[in-house]
Amino acid sequence: MSKKAKNKTAEPGGAPSPAGRGEPSAVRRADPFYDREAAEYEHPLPSREYVEQILAERGVPLEFHDICEALVVTEDEAPLFERRLRAMERDGQIIRNRRHAFLLPDKADLIRGRVSGHADGFGFLIREDKQPDVFLGPKEMREVLHGDRVIARVTGTDRRGRPEGKIVEILERANTRIVGRVLNEHGVLIVVPENRRIAQDILLAPGGKKATPGQVVTVELLVQPTKFAQPIGKVVEVLGNYADPGMEIEIALRKHELPYEFSSEAKAETRKLPLTVRKKDRAGREDITQLPLVTIDGETAKDFDDAVYCERQGRGHRLIVAIADVSHYVQAGGALDADAEDRGNSVYFPRRVIPMLPEKLSNGLCSLNPQVERLCMVCDMSISPTGAIKAYRFYPAVMFSHARLTYTKVAAALYGQDAVVREELGALLPHLETLDKLFRVLLKARAKRGAIDFETTETRMIFDDAGKIERIVPEVRNDAHRLIEECMLAANVCASDFLQKREHPALYRVHEGPTPEKLEKLRGFLAEFGLGIGGGDEPKAGDYANILDKVKDRPDAQLLQTVMLRSLRQAVYSPDNVGHFGLAYEAYTHFTSPIRRYPDLLVHRSIKAALEDRTYEAGDWDDIGLHCSATERRADDATRDVVAWLKCYYMQDKVGEEFSGSVSAVVPFGLFVALDDIFIEGLVHISDLGSDYFHFDETRHELAGERTGTRYRLSDRVRVQVVRVDLETTKIDFRLLEAPQRATERVGKTERDRAEAEGPAPGGEPVDGRRRRRGKKARGAVFEPSVQFEAPETVVAASDEGASSGESDVVEGPKPRTAPAEAGLDVKPRQPKRAKASAEAGEVSPRKSRKGSGAASSDQPETSRKAADTAASDKPKARRKATGTPASDEPKARNKKGGKRG
Repeated sequence: MSKKAKNKTAEPGGAPSPAGRGEPSAVRRADPFYDREAAEYEHPLPSREYVEQILAERGVPLEFHDICEALVVTEDEAPLFERRLRAMERDGQIIRNRRHAFLLPDKADLIRGRVSGHADGFGFLIREDKQPDVFLGPKEMREVLHGDRVIARVTGTDRRGRPEGKIVEILERANTRIVGRVLNEHGVLIVVPENRRIAQDILLAPGGKKATPGQVVTVELLVQPTKFAQPIGKVVEVLGNYADPGMEIEIALRKHELPYEFSSEAKAETRKLPLTVRKKDRAGREDITQLPLVTIDGETAKDFDDAVYCERQGRGHRLIVAIADVSHYVQAGGALDADAEDRGNSVYFPRRVIPMLPEKLSNGLCSLNPQVERLCMVCDMSISPTGAIKAYRFYPAVMFSHARLTYTKVAAALYGQDAVVREELGALLPHLETLDKLFRVLLKARAKRGAIDFETTETRMIFDDAGKIERIVPEVRNDAHRLIEECMLAANVCASDFLQKREHPALYRVHEGPTPEKLEKLRGFLAEFGLGIGGGDEPKAGDYANILDKVKDRPDAQLLQTVMLRSLRQAVYSPDNVGHFGLAYEAYTHFTSPIRRYPDLLVHRSIKAALEDRTYEAGDWDDIGLHCSATERRADDATRDVVAWLKCYYMQDKVGEEFSGSVSAVVPFGLFVALDDIFIEGLVHISDLGSDYFHFDETRHELAGERTGTRYRLSDRVRVQVVRVDLETTKIDFRLLEAPQRATERVGKTERDRAEAEGPAPGGEPVDGRRRRRGKKARGAVFEPSVQFEAPETVVAASDEGASSGESDVVEGPKPRTAPAEAGLDVKPRQPKRAKASAEAGEVSPRKSRKGSGAASSDQPETSRKAADTAASDKPKARRKATGTPASDEPKARNKKGGKRG
């Protein structure tokens, strides 16, 4: 269907020509968007923007006939024009008052936004104008669900000084199907949503599929909630019992609305595709089948995006990076393309993959499998002895992979000098040795450029026959991973440079520097250790790299690296190139993984179009960038849920056992501790730290006792005992057994220390503005609204620069990942997220907010299935009150697994 046809279907913008109608009136011609409307419709109506302009100019609400008169809308046009006004009303551009007059929301002090729910029954309105979130009390939340789009009015402030609002109108319902568990309460069947942001239980209506209490089901909402009634739904799918193998993945797919089935049209397109490269497919392509190209991926990989080859070229090197030509088979505008765009990327769960493309393409026709011909897009580079790319060329080609190698095998041959492996590689070995020499050159260029290189511990889950975690092991990242990583970075940089020079629109991978607020906090923290970061108000990646190089041999290097990592922003996709801060590139895009990332597929199409002196029109590039960034976060959230549930299941039989670990996050309500060897996190609540008032210091990343002076800080070594594991809420609680041990103490006194030693500032206030009152509840027990925390977690989601190698959903074993070139740059190490603040709860004692031995406060971040800042009770129906932080507009940070793909 054409764009014009789509627009006419969605909203009538044109009208039949009235009898005797001549040229449009001067009033209609004054429409600032008249030309756009005329291009879309034969007989254009006043544009939406013109309607808003007229309402703004009149300054009073106008009834329908008044608007028609003002815009010279004829009687014949009136029905269609009324439909346009209803569409504007539906989208929140205008509203209708009780007198049925239309007005602008801004003029009536009304705001639009989406509801972000909380497990305790309250919520927040995330405003579309990016202003501070508005608190919605439990009473307002009765008639909406998480994700609903509404118009609201700010009615005042709550007890914590946050704007509080009242819902005026519901514009859009976000939930039609919800996954949850069936419970029987006094003979009434209800479904408790798995998404803890949805605090309302769903009543089950008669009919639908039969489900028994305890089963996980999908319900279709028949009646949305109102102020006086709960939502009502019927069971449309019974998934099984809660602890069934693989159930955690089935829940995550539906909870996060991940597309997991291809459309019938996409399947039909796939069936028509060949199994091998046809003669007609070779037309217009260069033949590079004689070059000994090889793929280097993880042991369990099944989809191979890229192959490499390197040879000496004078004093420098020639590097060829061949990438699967997915765009040849997935045509723009087709059903396969629509499904791929909807998914945005492949999602890698433990033991299962939800691919972006059908398996026939991802593991077959597009995958650069060994000993078969494949179509590819080639980036052919000439690299100087200093690592500079002197020239490059893109062209479509036909290739032949001479071997499918693994990181382990390549590392054994090049760095372990394993005689058996070297003999097995035979004639390929000299080419790999040449590639390694180029790698050393590129590493020096990377260091000179000032790119940041964070090292994080990656983990891999080993499963038993029942599909549960048998053990968790660290993933060793060797130089073979880094070798491929540098090759992919070089190709990606060439792709961005190629498109930028030709001024062709595309999606760039952009990563901005730290915000002024985060930079100020980082400087304050580093000052505690006698360190400083250069660059003034706008530091460069090299300034970060210099600090990391200075502290790499210190015992507290991990602490300093973690804090620096968390000061950075998240990378996103955007048509506006602002450079990549972490990699120290002025332009950067994704070209090397079109099998598993939709932005890469778009870049391939753009490069092909530029080579043919034409322009590829993908649509609204801004919207596409936002969509791809959102699907990336969606995949990450879903994977985090699955991993967290598996970890809780693994820890069920370890209650009472003792472990050593490190403090991985300090939050206002306690400490998150990452256990050694098994890489699992849990919470030591603030009420279990001792008989003292503990104050949270955001800059120092510590909780300090007011009376005893005891301090708990990020990276402290502690010993804990597991006291509670809750599968339903995916929470693990620890009890502190031994006091913290620090790698280092602070160096010298800070300005605050000196000021405090001299006494209070004028007016009796301490220099940090904090008035301490004995006998009152410590502020450490209350969530600070401006604080953002995220705790590291085992990563299995598709990373930003993760290995393009993957697996189909029928292959056992998790997709292997290595640390990305941007390790920690695109995303920070994950931490469990916090619950938002409850205005109803006030500043309650954390002891009162815990129920039972070791129960976590509802402020406790989700370490597992709950990727959102939710906190649920021990029982599905019990919603605990807590204090917390409002929702933030800042994107959540992620710890990337991933490897080679830059």
